[in-house]
Formats: sequence, C-alpha cells, structure tokens
Amino acid sequence: MLGFAILVAALSAIPGLILGQEAGSAASPARPTQQSSVAPKSASVPESQNPPEMTSHDAAATFQVNVRLVEVHVVVRDSHGKAVGTLRKEDFQLFDDRKPQVITKFSVQKPGLQVAREEQTSQPATSSTTTDTATTSASSPDIPERYIAYLFDDVHLEFGDLAQAREAAEKNLETLQPTDRAAIFSISGQSNLEFTDDRSKLRDALRRLMPRPLAVGRFNDCPKMNYYIADLILNKNDPQARAAVAADVLECQFNGDPKFQAQAQAVAQQAATQGLADGDAETHLALISLKDVVRRMSAAPGQRCIVLVSPGFITPQQEYDLDNVIDRATRANITISAIDARGLYVVVPGGDISQRIQRNSAVAGIEGQYQFASASADADVMAELADATGGDFFHNNNDLADGFRRVASTPEYYYVLAFSPQNLKLNGRFHNLKVTLTTAEKYSIQARRGYLAPKQASGPEQEAKQEIEDALFSQEQMHDLPIDLHTQFFKPSDGEAKLTVLTHIDVRQLHFHKADGRNNSNLTIVSGVFDRNGNFVTGTEKILQMHLKDETLANRMGTGLNVRTNFDVKPGSYLVRLVVRDGEGQIAAENGAIQIP
Repeated sequence: MLGFAILVAALSAIPGLILGQEAGSAASPARPTQQSSVAPKSASVPESQNPPEMTSHDAAATFQVNVRLVEVHVVVRDSHGKAVGTLRKEDFQLFDDRKPQVITKFSVQKPGLQVAREEQTSQPATSSTTTDTATTSASSPDIPERYIAYLFDDVHLEFGDLAQAREAAEKNLETLQPTDRAAIFSISGQSNLEFTDDRSKLRDALRRLMPRPLAVGRFNDCPKMNYYIADLILNKNDPQARAAVAADVLECQFNGDPKFQAQAQAVAQQAATQGLADGDAETHLALISLKDVVRRMSAAPGQRCIVLVSPGFITPQQEYDLDNVIDRATRANITISAIDARGLYVVVPGGDISQRIQRNSAVAGIEGQYQFASASADADVMAELADATGGDFFHNNNDLADGFRRVASTPEYYYVLAFSPQNLKLNGRFHNLKVTLTTAEKYSIQARRGYLAPKQASGPEQEAKQEIEDALFSQEQMHDLPIDLHTQFFKPSDGEAKLTVLTHIDVRQLHFHKADGRNNSNLTIVSGVFDRNGNFVTGTEKILQMHLKDETLANRMGTGLNVRTNFDVKPGSYLVRLVVRDGEGQIAAENGAIQIP
C-alpha cells in the first residue's frame, strides 16, 4: 500500500525485527498519521495491562531554527595554500566573544569520500510480489558533495568588467570536480541556471549575462551624482556635499552665474533625490537576490559556497537586510566569498576622458575626494559578507582567474567544530567567533566569524527538530548511535522504481530507561532522498517508541532492529541521507548513494 502506511513483518531474511514503511513520490501529499504495534497481543489480557513493546508512527518533518549547538566549518591551510587534514581536536581553540568554549563535537572531513563507503552497500532487490526482473548490478553515481553558486551583480557591473569576469568564471568551470555542482545566478534574476554538472549549460548561462541596471545613466554628468553622494546629502545631511553639487550645477547648467544660485540648489536636491531612489532600489534588489540564493542553497546537502562577483555597492539604511543575509548564511553554514570585478582599479581625479571636466578647482578637489571614498565604500559590503561567513574577498587584483580559483576551490580537508553556548541571552545579538590553533606551525584559518543569538527560547522538541534538519542537509557522518544504512531497489516498469532504505540498529547498544518492568527508548528516524544535483526529492520521518521486556531485549532483539522505508522514484542517481536521534540527543547520520538504471 502506497503512502505513509506501516507494514509490519515478523523476522524475515534480514536478521532482527523489521519495521516496514512506504513513502510516496515527491508529488504525493503527506497522509494522516498512523500507528501500529509490532508485538503480538494476548487475547486474555487487556491491552492497557499488557502494552505493546513497540509502536511507530510517521510525522511530517517540519523544523524551526535555534542555535543550541553552533557548528563552525574550518579550513586550515599551510604556507603553500594546501589544506591540512592531520590536526586533532586538541589543536583547536574556539572563542565566543573572546570567551573560550568547550568543543563538544569534532570531525575531519575529506570531500569526495563522503559517500564512497555507502556506494558499495547499494544493491538491486528482488521482489516476490512482482513479475519484473530486478537489475543485477548498479554503477556508482557521482553524488554531489559541494555546491558553488556564481552570483553575478549584473545590476551594478559595467560591460567591460562583466566580460572579463565571465571569461575568468568560464575557466574556473574546468576545475570543477565530479562531485561539484555549480549554478549561475544574477542579481537581476535573468539568465539563471540551477545547480548542474553540465558544463555546456553553465557556459551558455555565463555568455548570456549582460549589464542590466535599473536606472539608465545612474552616474549623471550634470551634476555629477552617484548613490554615495546622494546618501551624504539626504541621509547624512552633509553640507559640503550639498554645496559641491550645487556649485557643479551652477557651472554646468547656468555657466557659473551666481544669480541662479537658488535654482542650482534646487536642481542639486532633485538630482540627489533621484540618485538616492535609484541606488536604494538597486541595493535592495541585490540583497533580496543574495538572500534568495542563500535560501535556495540551504536545502542542498553538503558544502555550500556563494561567489559574489560585483564592483561592490553600499547599503545606507539597509543594514538590517544585510545582517539578515549574513544571519541566514551563517545559520546554514553557507560561505559567501566575493570577487571585486573592477580588478586593480584606479580612480582618475575629475573622471576619465569621457566625462565633463570640472573647471572650478575647489569643487573638482571635493569631487575627487568623493570619488575615492565612493570606490572604497563600494567594496566594504563584499568584505563584510566574506568576513562574517568565513569566505574570502579577492580585490585589487586584475588576475580574476586566480581570484575564482582561490574563492571557489574545493579544500581537500576541512574540520567541523561545534559547541553549545553557555548562558546565552535571547536578545538577537551578534556573537563574534574566533578559531585559533595551538600548534607551532603557522597555518592560516578560514572559518565563519559569528552567529546571531535567538530572540526567543526554543523548546526541546524544536531543538530536536533543528538538530535533525541540520544533520539531514549535511553530509557529515555521525556515529553517536550504532546504525548501518543499506539501499536497494527494484523496477516495476522502465519508468518507475521503488527505492528501499534499510536501517539496521544495534538495540543492545542503545540507551534504555527501566520503568514498570520495561526497557524504554524513543528513536526518531529520518530518511531524505536527493537527486544527482542535490535537489530534495522526498523524505519521511518515523517516530519509534520501544517498551521492551527483558527477554525481548536479551533474546528476540539480540540481532538488532531493521527499519525499512520505501520511496517511489524515477530511474536515476540519488543520494540517501539517514539521520537517527534518540531521546537523549544522541545522533547518528549516514550517507547512501545509488544509481537506478
């Protein structure tokens, strides 16, 4: 029976008791919760006096955010830029607002090997209930482990800089690994391409990129106006900026005649108003687009990196939106790196040859100062995004190809550190994180720079759901609980397949609480299926409640418990992510890879 029904079987060919569960395809809606008992009932004893030893039910996997456990992904490089993978937990120190923290979780990860072990556990399954012949072999798929989103700021980029950035990005595509997936996004939302390993599609998407400013001629020539100067005049009420623009208008529109001073001031005010409106709109679009890419990447299972390619922009009175982007990225362990597409830029005093020459030397001097200040301020947001999320900021360098290599390269090793904040106040305040090493060697460290405290308390149930979600959309192996993952499949037809996820749990090593003569323990078992490009296909959550008698625990369950979950899928390559959590907060997580021909 399809849907979220429970199929219970006695001891079968797989050792131990099997709990079976069917899950529909991704398009199928969740069905009402159902429960079933796995122990036989006695006809002579009321159920209330002889409760079942095991019950299970399916629940929709809904999650809420908390920061009870803060994870920090750390890349350590030697003097040659090579990632170091030989460090131990004792080699690291972690500080939260300069206060040392106890590292409660530590692991070394090597991209490219995350699913290698499980690729050998996937096998075709035979079925006595179907007449089709099961496939006898399956090749190992290239399951994605790292996601790189190239985000081009086509709203602020000019054609020359964009063309050079496109060429450098195209070269970088050749360095992608089989387990990498890349996407092309733009601030304007045009020419977007979702995550794929098809390099021809990626190249085509790059070549379709072109400048798409919201306002034509946002840098006006008479008067010379940009977002930075407009912000000084209207938001910061800078009298020098207002006077300089008015003097510029008096010269370029009224030939320097002082009789038109009032008119010149009015024109300057109007130009500033228009410049601020145009700049606000473009900055707002940039931040909204960046947040949307962060949201999209949050559902990808593995390492996630955004490469922002931009000449930079400022965020006057939009700092909250910028902080929100950083918060979302840090909570999801998404790294944002940035490339200043201007390269090694030089600000020409008075502008280049295409611009009007300012005849008033005093005004020209002030405008030159604003040009330098504006160019510097444009880079500040990119530097902040990279610094706050543990990314890199490549700037003041014309070798954009090297820039892409540095910010989008896959480290050979990285570390996962985690800690539980102590006495955390629910005020939404930003906490600065710092990771240092105790080793004598001089290594460089790349890690996220902080996190935001929650504004309200999360209950134990919400915290448990968040921990499971974080583990599900990761590819980190966790071994707090004794579990094993196996996958099987069979094909009822050429266009349909049933994917079976088998979870083996060594019950004897679980933590049980003795009460009323029973051994009690609860498990939450979540299975998620992702396609070859990391898109979430389907998933299900099972709540398993055990109230085992001593003889059951010692004898019948001695060989372990097996939980079976079936998914209706199409032929293709899939990553299976299994997460199991007990009532005490112990978590196990495994990866499975399978290709269904």
